Amino acid sequence: MSRHRRDTPDDNEITLFRQALEDAGVRRLSSDRADPGRRRQDKAALDERKNAATAAVTAALSSRTSDGRVEPVRPSTHLNFAIPDLPYRTQSALKRGQIPWEAGLDLHGYTLDEARQELESFLDEARSRRMRCVLVVHGKARSSAGNLLDDYPVIKSHVNAWLREWPTVLAFCSSRELDGGTGAVYVLLRRRGEA
Repeated sequence: MSRHRRDTPDDNEITLFRQALEDAGVRRLSSDRADPGRRRQDKAALDERKNAATAAVTAALSSRTSDGRVEPVRPSTHLNFAIPDLPYRTQSALKRGQIPWEAGLDLHGYTLDEARQELESFLDEARSRRMRCVLVVHGKARSSAGNLLDDYPVIKSHVNAWLREWPTVLAFCSSRELDGGTGAVYVLLRRRGEA
């Protein structure tokens, strides 16, 4: 089978073709670009989403601590944290309870959000009053009975994470038994004006 090159149509054929298209109601395009159309947005819904996003960012900025997932700790776990350049002697004195605490906060009975807010305001106030060491009682209670996935002390686990994020916390560790043992922590704070 041989291939034949089809000849280009003559002017008469082109004129007849265009006339047939015109008779059928086909109009010449003014633009050769396709218009995909634009999705019309509901102004009220757009404003609502914008306001919700702005509120979420504002809430996140007003809090210095995260509220995301944290690593669970056991009720009997001794908590211990210190910034890298804290002198060993100071850290040892804190662990032995030799730095007297000047104020305390008990987080028993608070929800997670309430506990975070209370802890943040307590630490801010302690710093403004130039306190060096405070006691935070987080407890050792488990979160819920029967649920193995959440069977850990929620407030204790979150306090462990929150204090590590707090810029004025130099160190913290579980307290001596007479101050609450593994249900409380001594928190060593950077005083206002200290580097």
